[in-house]
Amino acid sequence: MTVTELRAVTKQKFQVEIDGQPAFVLYKGELSRCHIEKGRGISPETYREITEEILPKRAKMRAMHLLEQGDRTRRGLEDKLLKSGYPPHAAEEALAYVESFHYIDDKRYALSYILSQKDKKGKTRIQMELRRKGVSQEDIDQAFSETEEDTDPRETIRELIRKKKRGEGPIDEKERNRLYGFLMRRGFSSSEILSVLREF
Repeated sequence: MTVTELRAVTKQKFQVEIDGQPAFVLYKGELSRCHIEKGRGISPETYREITEEILPKRAKMRAMHLLEQGDRTRRGLEDKLLKSGYPPHAAEEALAYVESFHYIDDKRYALSYILSQKDKKGKTRIQMELRRKGVSQEDIDQAFSETEEDTDPRETIRELIRKKKRGEGPIDEKERNRLYGFLMRRGFSSSEILSVLREF
């Protein structure tokens, strides 16, 4: 195995290519400690130390740091680690580590997300956004079933109409269409929107 390229990612981090293929990202100090230089061979022992010890340990620390900034889904955290240059096996080890302490929990994330968004968006829109974040449909359904008892989407629609409505009195057809479009984009169902609009 030969180091064929060292490409700067930042001032301190370098993408290491081995035999023409991107292998991993190392910090300056790690490069010198492991004697990684362009054109120089890399021993199997050094390669094993980097891939099985240095990178998984650093990926765990990175995952913990990312979770300190805010709750994330499993896929969201995995994407961040891969974009930071960690190989898939190191990212997977870090994910297993944080999962073992329940630092990531997609159902809990979905529950929290629903509670924070239900006064602004409809169920369809929230579901779509959670699926985009990598939450399974099963976790989404369970989270909704835990929050729906005390949630009436029509009350949320009424509140949004009161905020968006122009002036007092009844709504004319033009405004009704504007509000209908706005509420549909927020993910409320047509039947819910129409039943509330009739009140106005």
